[in-house]
Amino acid sequence: MHRRLILGALALVSVLGAGYYFTRSEPLAPFAVNAQTSGTVDKSRVLEMAIGAAEAPVTVIEYASFTCPHCASFHAGQYQELKRDYIDTGKVRFVIREVYFDRFGLWAGMVARCGGPERYFGIVDLLFERQRQWLGDGDPVKIAQNLRIIGKTAGLSEPQLDACLSDSAMAEAMVAVFEENRDRDQVEGTPSFMIDGQKYSNMSYEELAKILDEKLAN
Repeated sequence: MHRRLILGALALVSVLGAGYYFTRSEPLAPFAVNAQTSGTVDKSRVLEMAIGAAEAPVTVIEYASFTCPHCASFHAGQYQELKRDYIDTGKVRFVIREVYFDRFGLWAGMVARCGGPERYFGIVDLLFERQRQWLGDGDPVKIAQNLRIIGKTAGLSEPQLDACLSDSAMAEAMVAVFEENRDRDQVEGTPSFMIDGQKYSNMSYEELAKILDEKLAN
């Protein structure tokens, strides 16, 4: 899966330009040369994206895909209450770890990270709020254009987006970090959660709040 995602990510560069390779019937073989690794991947470039007090007594890690409708529902519902009651009050540090089921999720991750930690969660909000719109009918050219619009809406410039979306080494590092996290925490679906090291599947806000309150009481 690693190589397939990298090739798909590299294809974004052409989509955002002339869109040549996505209008052809052949596979994305022309990107194979560019996708060859140097033998080392700089995973340190892939920052852990967190919101909330660093010293919060409980850490919640969400494994989320930007193309997952259940993740979009979580962020429209439970996350808003979680942020109000626990993150903004200093009780919970919330971390997002991206899951890439497909090239579109990886592209979205590249846009989300383009503005750095300061803009990341704002762009994530836009990606989930507008998920149906930017995914549209699944046409890669339109998706790439829509993601660029989201980036601009978040305040990113054309040169910033060009640099981020042409960074094949970053795409490779993102996939490597994702695979490492997935294998270590045995992530099988999204959204999934690690709460102080214990894994949970998607749940209602009431269930989540009960778990957090129990951990905060200990």
